[in-house]
Amino acid sequence: MTAVVHRLHGETQHYAWGGYEFIPALMRLDNTDRRPFAEWWMGDHPLAPSFVWVGGQWEELGALIRHDPQYWLGPDARVQFGERLPFLLKILDVRSMLSIQAHPTKAAAEAGFARENALGIPLDAPHRTYRDDNHKPEIMAALTPFWLLHGFRRQADIAALWAERPGLSELYAQLPQHDLKAMYKALMEMPQEEVDRWLQPLAQQLLPELQAHRLYKDEPDYWAALAFETYTRDGHYDRGVFSVYLLNLVRLNPGEAIFQAAGVPHAYLEGVNVELMANSDNVFRGGLTPKHIDVGELMANLLFDPVQPFIIQASSPNGLEVFPAPIPDFELHRLALAPGQSYEWHPLSGPAIGLVLEGELTLSDAAGEGVFRSGESFISPHKAEFTCQAGSEGVAVYWAALPEREKGSE
Repeated sequence: MTAVVHRLHGETQHYAWGGYEFIPALMRLDNTDRRPFAEWWMGDHPLAPSFVWVGGQWEELGALIRHDPQYWLGPDARVQFGERLPFLLKILDVRSMLSIQAHPTKAAAEAGFARENALGIPLDAPHRTYRDDNHKPEIMAALTPFWLLHGFRRQADIAALWAERPGLSELYAQLPQHDLKAMYKALMEMPQEEVDRWLQPLAQQLLPELQAHRLYKDEPDYWAALAFETYTRDGHYDRGVFSVYLLNLVRLNPGEAIFQAAGVPHAYLEGVNVELMANSDNVFRGGLTPKHIDVGELMANLLFDPVQPFIIQASSPNGLEVFPAPIPDFELHRLALAPGQSYEWHPLSGPAIGLVLEGELTLSDAAGEGVFRSGESFISPHKAEFTCQAGSEGVAVYWAALPEREKGSE
């Protein structure tokens, strides 16, 4: 069967932290009732599988792949990743800060998934940590100014921050200051009444300043105050506030990207991004959440070496911007074409998913032409070849694909 492009319909996730405008506007949906649209998934993950237009009807992508993995994935992807899509493409609209979290390595995911299965823990159990057997490295590119926490600060920076904050300065003197892992373990295992006692002076100082608009987003105090405002329950403070003063605060400008490797603690704070990850939903949480925190698994999998955040600037061979990531599971591309400009896509192997974010795109392949407007997506199977042409206002498309593919030409 000749490989041709197919329309794709992704699924949305309505988590409470999601925004009200960006994703509904992109999907051309009315959202006057202010329902949160947090994530828009494009892939075959069973939690929110996409559907593909095939033979005049919508079919679940995962079922199509299982029925004909050779057509959709190709031999190389099947051997390396099994009979499932290697990656998951998302749009995230972060209105309210997300949890402190990290993700496992492939080996840890396989071992943890097997262990919890053997214990008979249901996949949807709230206390389950491993929901599949895959790792979850991620790359995200900012679509708006985007704020996040990423990796541990240097010890000297941590000491300076904590010395200047009420409660934290006294607590820091009692912690194992020269052993970041031991320090973090002490904070994560601290009884809740002690967490409350140490964080109360900081909350009493920061909350009035937040309400008086005297805090700024480029300072950790702003996000700590938001965390107090958002996650304080029944008078108890969330220990994730400690991590606001342990992790690097990063601002990405639109078009800039960052990679989250296995074990790197991070938290998305505010903004809209396009995110590409391995096909997994495995998360270790470390605070700023009412959800299950598995301290043992978190400690066993975190990277405690200080991180200098590396901002990825896309390279642009032949007009196709590439955001490189040091893993074989995926590669994020951005294609920006001027009005009427065209681009020929010649993938060597494997599937790809595209999402039009701006303008209008005409795709031409062996089956004919298809027009995709902003907010519409498509999937191209293994060995698909097609031509992209921008409409009268130009076009911007984000692509999820496998790395090491031949680049097209204008």
